[in-house]
Amino acid sequence: MRNFLGFLQSALRNSRSIPITAWTAGHPWQISIARVLILYFGLFLLGVGGAIVVQSGLGNAPWTVFAQGISAQSGMSLGWSFFLVSCAVLLLWIPLRLKPGFGTLSNAIVFAITLQKTLEIITPPDNFFLALTFVLVGIILVGAGTAIYVTCGLGGGPRDGLMIGLVQNTNWRVAYIRTGIEGSVLILGFLLGGKVGLGTVISVFLVGSSVAIWLSIVGKLAPPSGRQFFQPEF
Repeated sequence: MRNFLGFLQSALRNSRSIPITAWTAGHPWQISIARVLILYFGLFLLGVGGAIVVQSGLGNAPWTVFAQGISAQSGMSLGWSFFLVSCAVLLLWIPLRLKPGFGTLSNAIVFAITLQKTLEIITPPDNFFLALTFVLVGIILVGAGTAIYVTCGLGGGPRDGLMIGLVQNTNWRVAYIRTGIEGSVLILGFLLGGKVGLGTVISVFLVGSSVAIWLSIVGKLAPPSGRQFFQPEF
């Protein structure tokens, strides 16, 4: 247990930047079959994790609260709402001098589709403890999915691009920045009519740490290698 806690502390201390991995691209449009598969796997985990939190019934994660609030005001589906939010958030990239890449566009599309399809498949739990498990599992998957797709180097998604840009421009810890961003959209989403509950509170405090820990884990498990796994490009 002491070794595990030590690892978590080390992971959080070393999460000030996005690690370079064996699959990290040289630029946001350096596409290869293997890298795209890894990217989509990360986005898949991200979408499934987000949907599991929604289906817990204990309250949505901050960005979901925001998208649900817009959905409530407009009448569109949650998936479509997320897609439009992603497009709008790209405007916030301008002052951070960020440029969209293949991963950015993929995030806006793949995440929204995966979220909506998973919502249609997973049945909401019938007791509180199972619902709480849904929230925790969802947060773990969101952290893992974010770390995997971000380290592909193909451009952060519209929402995570804000995190990346702020980390690069401020050198603040990932956990702090992530929590600050999600706290802000939570308030806006709540005012628009999004669902807030215990799951929301847990997400606000744990998602940032989950992403930071998984970034450290991914960086250690897949360090840069001299071998070229991702050619040819297309």
